[in-house]
Amino acid sequence: MQHDRRPSASTDDRVLAMALRSGNEAAFVSLLDRYHAALVRVAMMYVPNRAEAEEIAQETWIGVFRGIDRFEGRSSLSTWIYRILINQAKQRRRRADQSIPFSALWDAAGTAPEAAVDIDRFFPSDHERAGRWMSPPRSWEGNPEERMLAGETRTHIMEAVDGLPPDQREVVLLRDVEGWTAAEVCTILELSAINQRVLLHRGRSRVRRTLEIYLEGA
Repeated sequence: MQHDRRPSASTDDRVLAMALRSGNEAAFVSLLDRYHAALVRVAMMYVPNRAEAEEIAQETWIGVFRGIDRFEGRSSLSTWIYRILINQAKQRRRRADQSIPFSALWDAAGTAPEAAVDIDRFFPSDHERAGRWMSPPRSWEGNPEERMLAGETRTHIMEAVDGLPPDQREVVLLRDVEGWTAAEVCTILELSAINQRVLLHRGRSRVRRTLEIYLEGA
C-alpha cells in the first residue's frame, strides 16, 4: 500500500500538524491508521524481532508529539515522521551493536560474507553501456516446475536482503519493498543521489547473485 511521502509539505500536512498541536485526537488516529504498520515494517530493518520494532514505532509517536511544534513544513509530514523513526531505530541498533563481538561478523569457517555479482559481468566504466550487464542474467521466473512455490523464492529474496550490509539493506528495502522514490530515500536517509544509486546497485547485485545461486541449485 502506497502512502503519500511527497518531498515538501502539502496543505493537508500543515492542517494535520496544526490539529496535532492542538491535541486533536482524530488527527492522531488518522496518523496511526495511515502510517503505523509501515513504521513497524521499516523498524524491522534495524532490530531482530517485531516486538522491538513495535517499541521503536511507539517511541516514534512519542517523538512526533513532543516535537510537532518544530515541524516547519520544509518536508512532508510523513518524511519528518520517518526521519524520527529511523533516528530512533539507529540509536537502538548502535546500542545493540556495542554488545556484538567482532567475530560475529564472520561465519563459522572464518570467511567474510559472500561477495556480490562479479564486476566482470558488467560493461567497464569507459564503455558507452557502463554498469550494464554484458550478458543478461538468467530470468528469475523460469519454469514453474523448477521453482516449486513462489513463496519459497520470496523467502530467499528477503533472506538475501536481510543479509546485506545495513546501508545497502536500508536502501533496497525502502526502494524495492516499500516502494519509495529515490528522492524520498535520499531525504529520509540523508544520502546524496550518487550514494543512493551506488548502495541500491550494490544491494540489488548481491541479492541477484544470491538468488542465482539458489535458482541454479534448485
